[in-house]
Amino acid sequence: MKRIAKKQKPDKGEKHLRRVQRICHALPETVEKISHGEPTFFVRKKVFAMCSNNHHNDGHIAVLLPAAIGVQAALIEANPEKFYRPAYVGVRGWIGVELDRVDDEELALHVREAWRLIAPEKLHALLKESRDVIKSGGKPTFLTQSFI
Repeated sequence: MKRIAKKQKPDKGEKHLRRVQRICHALPETVEKISHGEPTFFVRKKVFAMCSNNHHNDGHIAVLLPAAIGVQAALIEANPEKFYRPAYVGVRGWIGVELDRVDDEELALHVREAWRLIAPEKLHALLKESRDVIKSGGKPTFLTQSFI
């Protein structure tokens, strides 16, 4: 008898990484490349987000983002289950965001802020003019000005 292979469901990490991709690609001039074995997002050749799908078996399914001075410590202190100081880039103020602990709205807020920190000032107007659609629960959600 011939066996029919079942279509495998994507693992939890892949599902969360697709959320990051959807949000990042909604931002102006975003380019995705694989760097260090993980999806990494650039604006004008500068990194603003890196995925971490249990990288080096660290147990994190997260996105790594640059943060303004002082934000990393404040976020980790306020919610250490949601935020962490990632290896390598944490010393430069980057923050790890556990993807299973944030909804699309909060994730978009952090990703957009990271994009704004890295993108050239000239591109900021494009962000303000855009209306990004994020599919959440099958229904599109329009990000409001509070996230810009």
